[in-house]
Amino acid sequence: MTSIYMKDELMRHFSALNRLLPGPSNLQWRTIAKVAAAFAILSLALGAAFAQPQNQDSRAMTPNWWNDRVFYEIFIRSFRDSDGDGIGDLQGVINRLDYLNDGDPETTNDLGVTGIWLMPPAEAHSYHGYDVTDYYAVESDYGTMDDMRRLIQAARERGIAVIVDMVINHSSSRHPWFIASRTEDERYDDWYIWADEHPGYAGPWGAPAWHQAGDRYYYGVFWDGMPDFNFLNPAVTREMYDIAAFWLRDIGVDGFRLDAIKHLIELDEIQDNTPESRQWLTQYEAHLESIKPNSFTVGEIFNGPSFIVSRYINERAIDIGFDFKLSEEMIGAAQSGNKRDIARAHRNAMRDYPFNQFATFLTNHDQIRLSNQLLHDVGRNKVAASLLLTGPGVPFLYYGEEIGMSGTKPDERIRTPMQWENSPSAGFTDGNDLWEALQDTDNLTAANVADQRDDSESLLSHYRNLIHLRNHNPALRQGDLTAVDSDVRGVYAFLRQHSQQTLLVVINLDDEPVSDYGLSLDDSDLDFDHARLIFGDGAIALPAVNQSGGFQDYAPLPQLPPQSMLVIEFVSED
Repeated sequence: MTSIYMKDELMRHFSALNRLLPGPSNLQWRTIAKVAAAFAILSLALGAAFAQPQNQDSRAMTPNWWNDRVFYEIFIRSFRDSDGDGIGDLQGVINRLDYLNDGDPETTNDLGVTGIWLMPPAEAHSYHGYDVTDYYAVESDYGTMDDMRRLIQAARERGIAVIVDMVINHSSSRHPWFIASRTEDERYDDWYIWADEHPGYAGPWGAPAWHQAGDRYYYGVFWDGMPDFNFLNPAVTREMYDIAAFWLRDIGVDGFRLDAIKHLIELDEIQDNTPESRQWLTQYEAHLESIKPNSFTVGEIFNGPSFIVSRYINERAIDIGFDFKLSEEMIGAAQSGNKRDIARAHRNAMRDYPFNQFATFLTNHDQIRLSNQLLHDVGRNKVAASLLLTGPGVPFLYYGEEIGMSGTKPDERIRTPMQWENSPSAGFTDGNDLWEALQDTDNLTAANVADQRDDSESLLSHYRNLIHLRNHNPALRQGDLTAVDSDVRGVYAFLRQHSQQTLLVVINLDDEPVSDYGLSLDDSDLDFDHARLIFGDGAIALPAVNQSGGFQDYAPLPQLPPQSMLVIEFVSED
């Protein structure tokens, strides 16, 4: 691995060279310099990589602690307001931790999640927090750093890990660093990306990426309020290292969700997924490990297929990354009742990533809520949840998804207050005002915690049962996945196998019952004396195992109910 010192020296010399070249408007010369620096960095990284032994058998590696977790994404502003001002806060999250996990593994009336991801908690200009103005302070609407420490401690007492959104691609245009850079303060002038003339190209999705400030232009891939950092400046890297140390060591978080990492370092019009971005992240990841061994990073590489996302993981730039394609196919299977595309997506994920080192999810804070995509159909929502929580990888659940909350664009409307009860304030606040209006009355009536908590057939109960099932079965958390053939398009089946356990998962994706079906497995190492149903209802039949360890035309139940799931454990007396 390239040493941090060597890379800093390269960047320092590159910055000096860049300033000596003809003015910033001469893009050809600047591009040549950037490419030269990139090749120099890449050669160092490759040399170091070949000098180190590589573990080629990722399946022999000890699973990492995050593989035993189910994470829950929280928008602090919308989760629970503790002081009546209509804005969610950290104390509100503390007050609702027992809903997420009460700390007793024997109880089942909590949701059972074992990790939380807090959307940006740092001081920011906008409501969402992704335009940070002070990386060393908590958003004043949310409380104080002492409140953050209390939340982490309270979560830890319940066995919940805490990660926070770390926004490293850009800051707010109102951050003191950018204000100083804009005035050409020599301490910060090179902290952001400037050009004397408009470079003449748009952002990667066609929106403006260059924004005028006085006589110059700065690069901000998302909008003019979030200027991108210049990671070719070693001073920026050092500051990001200090920020990470503050949150990991001084505040005590367990890791970071890293925002927008495919945009860290651009090569002019090549504005995403550059090798230089991954190389920078590899050094950053090593720094995090030196501060807090086994700290956790999950990266957003928006809309990237598994073979793109896996590059970041294989190069040790992040621990895991979100698989957007797999999310799309889980939702698609719940919509269509067809197993074809989800089977392919699972196969690709198991092929492309280090073993189980990827993050799965259904929706997040940037997407239309799952319930809207599935037309508020509870059965379809249950199917999607079943796919998420019995499949491989590390699952993430967006707050309110477990009760079927609604929300469509604009973004504020997919981030509305959590619906704890059917009341004018939804149990979110004891005050009269809310930072954002609730969803419509119909959704509030159907989708709230109080009305679903004691209903065994509710969506909340389904999520709760699934998460506890995953928590208690190592094959679901850490196991391999083997596809089991089905002769019906709506029946999706697979084995999850771990050294301690073998499970067969059978999901009827269709909204109709299925009677005439058969499951087949060509060969396997199945060895069992009996089987037991650990999820679902009915008296199951045993498969007739052939000489190759497989089976043909196996029907565990005479009929599979619509949009239902069975999980069968094969048990050996040995």
